[in-house]
Amino acid sequence: MNDQNTRSATRLAAVQALYEMELTGVAADSVLDEFLRNRWKPKDGEPEAEPGDEDLSTLAETDAGQLAELVRGVSERKDDIDGMIGPALSSDWTVERLEVLLRVIIRAGTYELLVKSDVPAKVVISEYVDVAKAFYEKSQPGMVNGVLDKLAHALRAPEMKQANEG
Repeated sequence: MNDQNTRSATRLAAVQALYEMELTGVAADSVLDEFLRNRWKPKDGEPEAEPGDEDLSTLAETDAGQLAELVRGVSERKDDIDGMIGPALSSDWTVERLEVLLRVIIRAGTYELLVKSDVPAKVVISEYVDVAKAFYEKSQPGMVNGVLDKLAHALRAPEMKQANEG
């Protein structure tokens, strides 16, 4: 698996961990421990990924450090992140009104826009739109795109201006 696939799988795992935390109220470290020990790798008795078996190989490889950083970072800065997301939503939406899964996808993308300046904003947006597409078929991926694009223009104005000019 290449580095891009590992990063994509890690983002997907982070969203799933954040979703679990949101539903259960379990702390980040407990969810991370369970994810790293029991998920995202073949269980005992299951076959290791074979070349060409994309489902198993994608699930098998995540970056534990990046996963922990994303989950802990979003958890620690949730209130600040929600304060940024609110104004980026259309006037008839609030952060609390968003479906839980949609909310955690947007939170994770916002966190990366805030702290991962080494990752281009357009890449962050694209990655989280792809995560949304893994769960939704209708308008939700477009909503993720719109909200994260609006936040990227606010948080990374020079980068976005240059990307739009280039």
